[in-house]
Amino acid sequence: MINRDRIVKTFTELVQVDSPSGEEEEMAKDLIGRLEALGLTVQRDDYGNVIAGDGGDDPLLLSAHMDTVEPGRGIKPRVEGDRVLSDGTTILGGDCKAGVAAILEALESINEDGTPHRSVEVAFTREEEIGLVGARNLDFSMLSAKESIVFDGEGPPSQITSASPTYIGFDIEVTGRAAHAGVEPEKGLSAIRIAAEIITRMPQGRLDEETTFNVGNFEGGTVRNAVPESAVVRGEFRSRNLETLDGLRLQISEAVDEVKKLYPEADIQQHLHTEFETYTLTDDDAATALVKKALADLGLTPVMSPSGGGTDGNVFRLNGISAVVVGMADHNMHTVREYVSIPDLVDAAHLCEELLRL
Repeated sequence: MINRDRIVKTFTELVQVDSPSGEEEEMAKDLIGRLEALGLTVQRDDYGNVIAGDGGDDPLLLSAHMDTVEPGRGIKPRVEGDRVLSDGTTILGGDCKAGVAAILEALESINEDGTPHRSVEVAFTREEEIGLVGARNLDFSMLSAKESIVFDGEGPPSQITSASPTYIGFDIEVTGRAAHAGVEPEKGLSAIRIAAEIITRMPQGRLDEETTFNVGNFEGGTVRNAVPESAVVRGEFRSRNLETLDGLRLQISEAVDEVKKLYPEADIQQHLHTEFETYTLTDDDAATALVKKALADLGLTPVMSPSGGGTDGNVFRLNGISAVVVGMADHNMHTVREYVSIPDLVDAAHLCEELLRL
């Protein structure tokens, strides 16, 4: 039986284990101990992802990620009524430790009750928050599941991520020519000025209901009194429309080409890389049907909502696993105002348990 007090205790313990992206080792060790105590065989792949299973046929893969965003060190959780919050100086870490707690509670409940259930595999990944890096480096040969439920969505577990975009990151590197800014600035060629010309030719913000574009980072120059020789512009764009993505690629190239003509002595290099690929769920998708049935059996109504973000589910689907992302009770992700709804967290555990008992 799902135990409210136990899942709250597990969750508050997990968020007190610091695990910012790239520093998940203590979290991994904690989870290995918990999974082994549940009778699962636990392994690490070469990238440090935690993989566990009971060795049965046709397993269901349950997944969440171990890392959190900053500020996420020294988290002090507090329970207020039906919510768990931080002390306001850090995030709470519900993304994605609420998902981890829901999976652990469901496994604990099934073990405790001793009722028959579907075979299970678990994947707790690293570095999801910085580009699904752990999942993209996951050793899929260590998994046999063809269906996966990823507990990494915002809101209640009845909220299903129905679609996710393709994400393309870009880096534009500009090399100009340095000179003393006070003595001979005319001999210089400002990389910052050139980079700014490129930025002004790019779109920004929400372009349509399924497309966004953002310049998120700019670096350039060394000291105040020198014409800057180098600058780097980093950004991203996302869309569920492939034609729109092609158009944005072209727009970046045209902006760079226009500025190259204005500053022929500068060297401008552009690099685009795809971080994850789009998907849209359909009713005949195996994992989607599984989740909808489990929610109905629990008396919960599925809510299909597209997302502008990506999750490990994008990577799983790219590797032939029918993956569905569901809510894990977290709200106001990535902010110090983050909180987890305890009733929703209990429902997430119930959903996980029901999925294994179908």
